[in-house]
Amino acid sequence: MSDVLYDRADLPLLKDLLKVFADAFEDQESYQTAIPSNEYLNKLLGREDFIPLVAVADGKVVGGLAAYVLKKFEQERSEIYIYDLAVLESHRREGIATGLINKLREIAREIGAYVIFVQADHGDDPAIKLYESLGTREDVLHFDIEP
Repeated sequence: MSDVLYDRADLPLLKDLLKVFADAFEDQESYQTAIPSNEYLNKLLGREDFIPLVAVADGKVVGGLAAYVLKKFEQERSEIYIYDLAVLESHRREGIATGLINKLREIAREIGAYVIFVQADHGDDPAIKLYESLGTREDVLHFDIEP
């Protein structure tokens, strides 16, 4: 295993991260068929409420996450939602996902977020085991509502 750098993504790294997500989730259609323009991605990168982190080993993106800062209404506080997190199969079981989440924890402390949350699908046992090792499990239902 080589040393792994955890850092916020720039435009080229963000595009490489989309490839990692496509491979890891086996979902080329969602992550590779309609890649956003550079203008769109640069605007997204400029937002304070978007946190893209990448894990780079030997100059190659091998994992990463996309998280969003959500400003709350009930109190003056924020929470962070990990929307996507993936590591290439060839680099799994090396602590990379844990390293990404620990880096996000540092950022959460810096911005004063009170919690980080993530969801996992039933049957995704490796993700569930990872998240249980890092936090408290809540059993909830998730619903997608068409706009």
